[in-house]
Amino acid sequence: MDTSLSRRERLHIVIFEANTPAGRTFDKIVLVAILLSLLVTVIDSIESIHRDYAMLFAWIEWGFMLLFAIEYILRLYCSPRPLKYAFSFYGLVDLLAIVPGVLSIYYSDAQYLLIVRIIRMLRIFRVLKLGTYLRQANYLLAALRGSKQKIIVFLVTVSTLVTVFGTLMYVIEGPEHGFTSIPKGIYWAIVTLTTVGFGDIVPKTPVGQMLSSLVMIIGYSIIAVPTGIFTAELANAMRGEQLKHDCPVCSKNFHEHGAAFCSRCGNQLFAKVESKA
Repeated sequence: MDTSLSRRERLHIVIFEANTPAGRTFDKIVLVAILLSLLVTVIDSIESIHRDYAMLFAWIEWGFMLLFAIEYILRLYCSPRPLKYAFSFYGLVDLLAIVPGVLSIYYSDAQYLLIVRIIRMLRIFRVLKLGTYLRQANYLLAALRGSKQKIIVFLVTVSTLVTVFGTLMYVIEGPEHGFTSIPKGIYWAIVTLTTVGFGDIVPKTPVGQMLSSLVMIIGYSIIAVPTGIFTAELANAMRGEQLKHDCPVCSKNFHEHGAAFCSRCGNQLFAKVESKA
């Protein structure tokens, strides 16, 4: 590491630059600490273990909280723009690693909120340079954005169906068979339409059983609709990425798949590779 750099600059390289050996080592240490703290939180939730080792786990958790607090302060210290980091996604996630520990002083059950530290494991994408996976995640986000309106229409339709079916079942079965209110009927309709079928409320009359059969058949027929919508949009998003062929002359992109020449200026999109004799 260059000795001419200031202490703050050297810290910035270690803490923020995951593409350097020191940065990768630092991030790996942080990831191991996160995993260990999560393991402690999970084990401490077991009543028999918590009863015997509550104080030990409390001290261990305080140690992790102190470690993450020091890390957070160092990130603020060596960041060129501390406020930008503090309100960034990673900055807020890093803060979440500390807040539950402080809250647990006043609310004992708040210690289990420490499980949100698992979100910090997203840094593994930087450490292992999994940029390809992040690009694939962008496809998923693009598909979600593209299918948003269709999914909203689907959800509104399903909400209408469960309201109608729930109300009908309330009228048909009534309180004597467990359908004590319309919300109770809507709950039954949701459970039945999604083919979950808890069985805590079941129709007893022949008409109610016929309606229940109809709801189950409709549930099977519509359960694949959102999957189909999302899959189609995902295919469009990936195909759209393939069509981004920039013309080297006029810079036009989004040509047809497999196009060899620009549709605007006629220039060849891909240079030929001359084979050597």
